[in-house]
Amino acid sequence: MKFGGTSLGSPERMQGVARLITADDQPKIVVLSALSGTTNSLAEIGQAMAVGNKSLAKSLVGELEGHYRKFYRELVTGADARQKAQGVIDEHFEFLSIILRISFNEALNKDILAQGELLSTSLFAIYLEEAGIRAFLLPALDFMSIDEFEEPEIPGIRTRLLALLSRHKGEKLFITQGYICRNSRGEIDNLKRGGSDYTASLIGAAMNAAEIQIWTDIDGMHNNDPREVGTTLPIDQLSFEEAAELAYFGAKILHPASIWPAQHFNVPVKLLNTLQPDARGTLITDQPSGDGVKAIAAKDGITAIRIKSGRMLLAYGFLRKIFEVFEKYRTPIDMVTTSEVAVSVTIDNTSQLRSILADLEPWGTVEQDLDQTIVSIVGNEVASTPEILARIFSVLAPIPLRMISYGGSRHNISLLIPGSRKKETLLLLNKGLFGLN
Repeated sequence: MKFGGTSLGSPERMQGVARLITADDQPKIVVLSALSGTTNSLAEIGQAMAVGNKSLAKSLVGELEGHYRKFYRELVTGADARQKAQGVIDEHFEFLSIILRISFNEALNKDILAQGELLSTSLFAIYLEEAGIRAFLLPALDFMSIDEFEEPEIPGIRTRLLALLSRHKGEKLFITQGYICRNSRGEIDNLKRGGSDYTASLIGAAMNAAEIQIWTDIDGMHNNDPREVGTTLPIDQLSFEEAAELAYFGAKILHPASIWPAQHFNVPVKLLNTLQPDARGTLITDQPSGDGVKAIAAKDGITAIRIKSGRMLLAYGFLRKIFEVFEKYRTPIDMVTTSEVAVSVTIDNTSQLRSILADLEPWGTVEQDLDQTIVSIVGNEVASTPEILARIFSVLAPIPLRMISYGGSRHNISLLIPGSRKKETLLLLNKGLFGLN
């Protein structure tokens, strides 16, 4: 069971999580994110230190400490529990105060970012103890690891986790941190933003769990983006392939990487709502629930790059040379289209954009379009259903389509549009595909 930051955003919500995890007697591992807003605050502290603004960093640390001191006083009431909670907060904020006097580096930044999950799990464990709920804290840093390529080591995770659990035979409730891990050098690291979902999926896969539950603040995956479209519907069931496409192409409820461990080990995933625990949510398994469009997702901040060259004609090595540039700078590509004289690709990570463009220039004329959006229409066999294709392009007649990706997956049709036309596009598709305004 994984609970995100909004599920832990107040003492009352954290107490509600305690009720959810004790609603039955099934053995479970509970994965917690940092309290809502904490990771953003810690990232701001790191950014302030990176530019040498230690006075701002100190002020941000003070604000965050004040929030946690207020939080624990409302979370626990007994003198013993409050003393323990205060000790936890003293320890972590003393660490944050000490690092203000240390030279900043990326390894230190990872230490800073880890404090949120360490705080939330410690405070939750103290609350459970005060409430008379028997649970054990499993430090994620003792079993969760990534290799030199930042990929999780599932066999090692399983071995270490089983060893930790063997010390508590017969026990049924365990708490651990999401997001944080150790890297190949043994340093504190993380699974990137949204990584608590990834943690839960990796644990579920490693333990061959009965199911993985991802608890958030909405009732499962919806058929469109509720932030952009007024009327959306929850989806009862998705296949792993459909869910993976939606997560990768912008559905915020699920971390993109969190599907593959569950899919590989065939562990069902449920997306559930902490605020409405009786809602059906979304079940993700190896089986689709029928054909047709299930949902639309949008991914912002996309950059399109076009490489145009007459030398492409019959040049069998051309594409390899283009893709080697992106491999060199470890930059994933989302979409690809080709013609006889040009290749267009999209990326969402522009940290190496200048170097990529420079390395592409010897191979032709290079153009870029910034602030684009990928809109993906996802559902079982949608790419092989002619009437769906006809409806999509009819509905989107007013929208300029920069690229179209069709045929790479049977479950996805992706369109690249100007970011400024995103809302209009989602509304048109919502009405044209689902009959919803």
